[in-house]
Amino acid sequence: MFWNKQMIKEIVQRALKEDIWTGDITSETLLEPEEESRAVMILKEDGIIAGIDLVFEVFKQLNNEICINQLIEDGQKVKSGVTIAELKGPSIDILKGERTALNFIQRMSGIATTTGKYVDEVRGLPVRITDTRKTTPGLRLLEKYAVKAGGGYNHRMGLYDAVLIKDNHLKALGGILPAIKKARENLPHTVKIEVEVEDIRAVKKALEAGVDIIMLDNMGLRKMTEAVKLIEKRALVEASGGITLENIYQVAATGVDLISVGALTHHIKALDISLNFVQE
Repeated sequence: MFWNKQMIKEIVQRALKEDIWTGDITSETLLEPEEESRAVMILKEDGIIAGIDLVFEVFKQLNNEICINQLIEDGQKVKSGVTIAELKGPSIDILKGERTALNFIQRMSGIATTTGKYVDEVRGLPVRITDTRKTTPGLRLLEKYAVKAGGGYNHRMGLYDAVLIKDNHLKALGGILPAIKKARENLPHTVKIEVEVEDIRAVKKALEAGVDIIMLDNMGLRKMTEAVKLIEKRALVEASGGITLENIYQVAATGVDLISVGALTHHIKALDISLNFVQE
């Protein structure tokens, strides 16, 4: 599922420590350690599921004796009322992990569901919907995974794995040509270079410099269409800034190759999921 299982383990450890700390006062006061229960995790609104493995990791860290019967796979579109998973094991430990497990799967499923809506809007057009670095600090790995579960693609994971020359870089270096020249001098030939532009003049400079990817930042549809025609497949074209569900089809129809949407991870409503004990 994830690229780095050790990192996932550490994220769950921190989350459990944050919530439980020295113990669950309520459950440990009311319940006996040997008492067992059965619980169901139920979806309460339509959506795309992401984060099932986080549920497993939460309860695994709390008590290996908790049995989980997974009924839904990540990436599945599911209707309200469907049972995602069934759990059985020590009542205290299920209650200790309830909120942490739900926090993970609700937020990740919310991201997957939102991504799915954007992907559906441009279905049939030759364009990729990608995320950005506008993620919750410390949870980027999870949130970018959720984007993929929703049918989207990942942009760079961080500052370390791709070159993206933005407006402040250009201001510091005096423009596109000197910035690209310096990048070419210092980077291996295997590394692609992307530059952010805001007008047609800058597009021409980026083409002159021979960049690999041109990001059209907050361009109107008319200028975006003009830029795509000017670039004429000499570089990949990415649209960014001000992208919504209402305008994404029009943006895609200009012929851009990529559309990056910060809202996939930045303005998210968690999917409504509950975990309920079931009386035998």
